[in-house]
Amino acid sequence: MSLSFRRWFGIIAKEFIQLRRDRLTFGMVVGIPVMQLLIFGYAINADPRELPTAVLAADSGPYSRSLVSAMQVSGYFRVTRFAADEAELDRLLARGAVQFGVSIPENFGRKLARGERPVLLIEADATDPSATSNALGALERIAAGALARDLAGALGELQPGLPPVDMRVHRRYNPEGVTAYNIVPGLIGVILTMTMVLMTGLAMTRERERGTFENLLATPALPIEVMTGKIVPYILIGLIQVTLILGAALLLFGVPMLGSVWLLYGVMLLFIAANLTLGITFSSIARNQLQAMQMTFFFFLPSMLLSGFMFPFRGMPEWAQWLGSALPLTHFLILVRGIMLKGSELPELWPRLWPIALFMLLVMLLGLRFYKRTLD
Repeated sequence: MSLSFRRWFGIIAKEFIQLRRDRLTFGMVVGIPVMQLLIFGYAINADPRELPTAVLAADSGPYSRSLVSAMQVSGYFRVTRFAADEAELDRLLARGAVQFGVSIPENFGRKLARGERPVLLIEADATDPSATSNALGALERIAAGALARDLAGALGELQPGLPPVDMRVHRRYNPEGVTAYNIVPGLIGVILTMTMVLMTGLAMTRERERGTFENLLATPALPIEVMTGKIVPYILIGLIQVTLILGAALLLFGVPMLGSVWLLYGVMLLFIAANLTLGITFSSIARNQLQAMQMTFFFFLPSMLLSGFMFPFRGMPEWAQWLGSALPLTHFLILVRGIMLKGSELPELWPRLWPIALFMLLVMLLGLRFYKRTLD
């Protein structure tokens, strides 16, 4: 039989017709490249700027004001708070409300004018070393440039030689800048997001394809009972995964555990439940396993890129941070790093816990809406 271009074009036309009918697949084909282009082109930034900074100024003289002003003009630092004391500054860093804490000592201006090189303490939240490295590298140059304008005239002799300020940088929570301390706790969230959403996303669609979904429809089980009944077994699987990853983090990579293990497991349990709820919702919407996998990937890609796992979260533009804040992985990364590296407790974690709970509630309501008691 000879090759027939008519039959060949007919098969091509059939494929396009099927693709047009499968709107979800067509949307993924178009949406994923566009999403990648927008995220990598506009949202990703390896040189974070406008990092929130708190200042504890025991000396509010002209030299102190010049230094703070120069830090803001540099573009790396954005002063958002003026701390009243060291305890408030410590709380701001522990909660992750600021990236840097700048302590200007008493008599800073007087010591500077005498050439005594006053100490300037810079405390950085180094749980994500890539978010602070460039700003800290530019800090000494910024301070020298700011004070050069003030150390003029009779004070000009103070400029040569050593820098006028003794800059002391304290990288808190990860003083050695070990990358594993940042990456390994984050991997817990990434792995749980991928596996939990995918496994449950395939659960109901698999039953629908195999014809066993009719058995569920014939039972008097309520939609909420079906959804929660499918979630619980995977919660146990997720906890096993968490235990394995956490054991490797502590034994193989030496990641410290400064907080409560039970609190960490409680946070992970909430995060697992949120992802499982999303997976069940995907399975309620998708018509087959392929669509469920596509929806999982469509959710996983922005979660990994916009959560702060691969790139500094505060280096992204404001619109990207808003999108990232809607994703549970963004909050989970801050929670798990806070417990393991900072020893954070529940009051400090609550601002990051309720968004995950709200996400789970909204997704569950959406899944219940799409769940149908009768087959189409």
